[in-house]
Amino acid sequence: MEKMRIVLPEAVSGIINTLQEAGYEAWAVGGCVRDSLLGRVPDDWDITTSATPHQVKALFARTVDTGIAHGTVTVLIRHVGYEVTTYRIDGEYEDGRHPKAVSFTASLREDLERRDFTINAMAYNERQGLVDLFGGISDIERGILRCVGDPQERFLEDALRMMRAVRFSAQLGYDIEPSTEEAIRRLSPTLGRISAERIRTELVKLLCSGHPDRIRTCYETGLTAVFFPEFDRMMETPQHNPHHCGTVGEHAIGVLGHVPPERTLRLAALLHDVGKPETRSSDGAGIDHFYGHAEAGARIAREVMRRLKFDNAATDRVTRLTAAHDIRIEPGKRAMRKAMNRLGEDLFPDLFVLKAADMEAQSDFGREEKRARLERMRADYEEILRCQDCVSLKNLAVNGSDLIAAGMRPGRELGVILQALLAEVLEDPSRNNREYLLKEAFQISGSR
Repeated sequence: MEKMRIVLPEAVSGIINTLQEAGYEAWAVGGCVRDSLLGRVPDDWDITTSATPHQVKALFARTVDTGIAHGTVTVLIRHVGYEVTTYRIDGEYEDGRHPKAVSFTASLREDLERRDFTINAMAYNERQGLVDLFGGISDIERGILRCVGDPQERFLEDALRMMRAVRFSAQLGYDIEPSTEEAIRRLSPTLGRISAERIRTELVKLLCSGHPDRIRTCYETGLTAVFFPEFDRMMETPQHNPHHCGTVGEHAIGVLGHVPPERTLRLAALLHDVGKPETRSSDGAGIDHFYGHAEAGARIAREVMRRLKFDNAATDRVTRLTAAHDIRIEPGKRAMRKAMNRLGEDLFPDLFVLKAADMEAQSDFGREEKRARLERMRADYEEILRCQDCVSLKNLAVNGSDLIAAGMRPGRELGVILQALLAEVLEDPSRNNREYLLKEAFQISGSR
């Protein structure tokens, strides 16, 4: 035991003290201890104890049986829940994720040695200080991620731990200890036993970390071959083209580092060129081209997002960004208005970020010209917003009800007329005038 001080939240300290005063052992454990030692604010606080679930329930006024079969009771303190789990030993793992059964133990050591990584296998309370039985502090000081005990056993117990290893290395900037990484290489196919939802959660945390480039580790250890084989194709597809300086996958990794850590943007950065492997061609000079890769990429990106069970909103936005990332818009507000109408004006803030990152991760070839073109696009977009130019039907000065009130018959033709009116306004925003548009609508209707 080491005398290191961690400031526990009042409720956590109170729960631990209540258990100790009743004659039981109790500790804050796992990620909250790790984060506290790293100077981070823990997302939540877990408590482990020698008390059985029923003994815990007897000590606190408000509890919820959140996982009582596995020893977990949630104690409610001022409407906030804190998980309290009895020391336990996991039984045989049958599905690569969950133990068939657990048995309770009186030993803190036995509870800690079933955990995944040394940095997550430390416990703390205010009476006895820090318990670090497996070298977690040393691994933090060295920046090493290492399994508790035999890494192969840990990963056979729970295959998701392999994704967690890469995710923690990305979040903390740690190196994965060689024997731990080698075990991931050997056992990566077993990740196929894990649900898409759990893999998705770890992937998003990895991508939104300070080191999203660690997705490369997922490729090198065989993990992406299980849940994202399209990325393997990207990593293995060269780009013999003056605009590029690496494989498609390495370029995507570079783009990840140039967008902010927001889920949709990081996913779009990862997937924006996913259509290149299937559209690659080479000309007589040996230069590679990827005609139609954005459209193919949008289709594949949607497939990947659906496979990993992303929500519809994120799937649609990533797909739209992938489809639009390579678009070239001619200078001038007229062309920009039409692009905003076609792509959706809401897409452009993220699209500009993605295009800038895409450019920065390419070779230096033509970079200044590309930057100037992007800045012209951005300036045109901002000027249209400033002038409040109409770029969609929702801002058109007339709508279907106006046309009906003016004497037109309801029906499909109204939509055709409104689209024709919008086309005129996109050409010349000054035409977005109610009187002019009503007059024009009758002329269009009469000519049909």
